[in-house]
Amino acid sequence: MNPSHLKVVVFGSFHAGKSTFIQAVDPTSRHVQAEGGEGSTTVAIDFGRGEVLGRQIHLFGTPGQERFDFVREFTENGMDAAILMIDCSCPVDDFTLKLYSHLTGTGVPVGIMLNKCDLDNAHNSITREKFPIGRIYELSSLDSGSAREAFMEFLKSVIKKDGS
Repeated sequence: MNPSHLKVVVFGSFHAGKSTFIQAVDPTSRHVQAEGGEGSTTVAIDFGRGEVLGRQIHLFGTPGQERFDFVREFTENGMDAAILMIDCSCPVDDFTLKLYSHLTGTGVPVGIMLNKCDLDNAHNSITREKFPIGRIYELSSLDSGSAREAFMEFLKSVIKKDGS
């Protein structure tokens, strides 16, 4: 890990809340999106930044459709930590499980962000059982305080683990 900055990449399926999370963490973040039948979606990358414990944080969000594998492969190159955003308002899909398996095999710290936990139909307990490796955080990306708190706690654990 670079002692002065961290590259953190956010992964997750379509509409898991990745872009909303990044926007909550950094209101000046940038997004490359396209409009579709179900609203806007990331088609290239999201980018945000900030500072935690004296380190510059570079936060990248990836597209949530399988067809954008090449973007995820490019973006994860050199990452220091990964976040897997999971939509708790619906059952966990195969794509999310595939991402989880891949990320836990990379050797970088993985934060599991259980998004939309504030909804009545959230499946938090079922979701937790599927993800035994990685720190788990409950949040709502629509609540910037909740999103920032989960992000800060995850980053503090990453920096502490690094020993810097």
